[in-house]
Amino acid sequence: MHWTPKARPGAASAAPMPSKSESSAAAQSSGNLRVSNALKEFFWLLSDERRGRILDLGPVWQSTVGFLLNRGFRVSTEDLLRNWKEFLAGEEERLRTAPVGAEGEKLSPKLLAEKFLQGALQYPADSFHGVLAWDLLDYFDPDVVPKLMERLFQILRPGGAMLALFHSRPPESFHRYRIADGQQIELLAAPTLAMHAHVFQNREILDLFGEFRTSKTFVGRHQVREALFLK
Repeated sequence: MHWTPKARPGAASAAPMPSKSESSAAAQSSGNLRVSNALKEFFWLLSDERRGRILDLGPVWQSTVGFLLNRGFRVSTEDLLRNWKEFLAGEEERLRTAPVGAEGEKLSPKLLAEKFLQGALQYPADSFHGVLAWDLLDYFDPDVVPKLMERLFQILRPGGAMLALFHSRPPESFHRYRIADGQQIELLAAPTLAMHAHVFQNREILDLFGEFRTSKTFVGRHQVREALFLK
């Protein structure tokens, strides 16, 4: 895939810079702030959309929701990784409590993903202009990720953008992400929700996003690669 960014007009039409109040709020946060070129490019690509709709696949953060609403976006949030872990716990309980002689069927990763998606990511096709996937793909079983990608591709509008982060090695601790401003991400340490499942190589990432038109990657801090994909 080759990146073909939209043409940038003059400075008067550039994406808005963070306000003083936003910068102050970010500076006072107890999280770990990181400049994100992918996030900046993500908002640039969506800057022409009026009332564009964004799906955040992490937990609900008031700061993130407020930031997006203030810029005219409509926001949906679905904590996909937490929902997945709760789904797996339910499957384990189903197997454990099955009557003797009628043990529940243990599903393959592919069938588990299909069953999970019967209740998760239930949006019509072409619902979103942008998807914030953060690093959640690193925490799903590699056999499950292709099914997730099929659904995410389906619900993203043509021309829509998806932002994802990939660890180049297993992280030392588990973090959640929220938006501090238009070009900064805040990492917040959190209780471990899932163990890091897979380090994706470049070829694996390109294959995973093979249906997307273009891609662009950025070298991030602490062995984290930022990636932006355009449908």
